[in-house]
Amino acid sequence: MRSMEELDLNLEVPEDIRSMEWRAVSVRGRYDFENQVALRNQYFQNRLGFHLITPLVFEDKAVMVDRGWIPMEGNETKEDWRKYDQGGFVDIVGQIRLDQPARLLGGAPEADLTNGQTRRSLWINMDLEGLAGQIPYPILPVFVQPEATEAEINLPVPTQPKIELTEGPHFGYAVQWFVFAAMLIIGYPYYLSKQVG
Repeated sequence: MRSMEELDLNLEVPEDIRSMEWRAVSVRGRYDFENQVALRNQYFQNRLGFHLITPLVFEDKAVMVDRGWIPMEGNETKEDWRKYDQGGFVDIVGQIRLDQPARLLGGAPEADLTNGQTRRSLWINMDLEGLAGQIPYPILPVFVQPEATEAEINLPVPTQPKIELTEGPHFGYAVQWFVFAAMLIIGYPYYLSKQVG
């Protein structure tokens, strides 16, 4: 998907957008900070914090944007997050990402709403279906992770997961099987000669 041309969501939202994870994407719209949430337990440079997840509204729908990491200190409440608001229209360039709801085994579920709450501000998982239930307009079934640069110093800090483009264990497996093949080619004739002799 990374080799495909950038998808402009203002021009087209394909029906099969969930099959396009990691495709480059751009979108222009306005952030809706009233419906912003945060993912808990997010680390950046060994510091605990949150990731701000904000709807970017365009036309009659929105796409959730992972705006990046903020430290936990001084950002305990939703009102604290408002110091990172960006007003007006914004242009976002990044990658399409799929949601990450809680795993059936070993995943942490979201806490139940209490004390008459109708919506949750702090989330453990990027659960777009759950988020759609508390946002008053349609949201896309994917989110956007903006491009990040090494020089990024302003909060929130956009982050990208590191993708290792190495041979991984495959190179070792290939060497191992070449050794086995060489042993067979050399060893089997020797074995046969001993049987005949």
